[in-house]
Amino acid sequence: MSRHPTPAKVRSMQWWERVARRIRVPLGFVTAALYAFECTRRAPHPAAVAWSLALVVPGLALRAAASGTVKKNRELTVTGPYAYTRNPLYLGSALIAAGFALALASWIGALAIAVGFAAIYVPVILSEERFLRGAFPGFDDYCRRVPRFFPRLTPGKPREDSPRSGSTPVAGPVTSDARGGFSLGLYLQHREYNSALGAALLYAGLLYLRPLLELVLHGMQ
Repeated sequence: MSRHPTPAKVRSMQWWERVARRIRVPLGFVTAALYAFECTRRAPHPAAVAWSLALVVPGLALRAAASGTVKKNRELTVTGPYAYTRNPLYLGSALIAAGFALALASWIGALAIAVGFAAIYVPVILSEERFLRGAFPGFDDYCRRVPRFFPRLTPGKPREDSPRSGSTPVAGPVTSDARGGFSLGLYLQHREYNSALGAALLYAGLLYLRPLLELVLHGMQ
């Protein structure tokens, strides 16, 4: 039996990839609204909130390191967190989402987050990989060295004969091997600070939204 997908399956996958890209941001707002609703339904458990930081803080740090390293559409970044996982930004997002699911102490919320994350980010990752494979000659070698999502324990090192900087498979200042370290300018350019601000707002809602609503309702009586 052929391992290659049928044309119909390919078209279906491409259609869902386009849909996933379009609804990714709106779905984030919907998730935040559902999260706020859950905050009003139950008081947070202090231990759950404290343990959630063990996932949220590393997730934010991983996203910060990745956003300050990657040069999107210009270089195939293989340094920093990209030496351990090909998708550190999405891994960081997964850690943050898991942390807030833990803070809510809701199995239903955790399941909804897991299903939504897989439905949206898996097709997005596959779509991005097709672009990178066509744009950078060293991408296949990079895939052999570094896992797609769950990180390896040691950094993946490029082979001696793998393509180096200077390769230009597509138009523009493209290279196949980014060697730079963390750049605060890239971090700010990608506006990754919004992730930290969003996490702070979610924690504020978790801790103070329910008491604030109770205070307002009590004052209306």
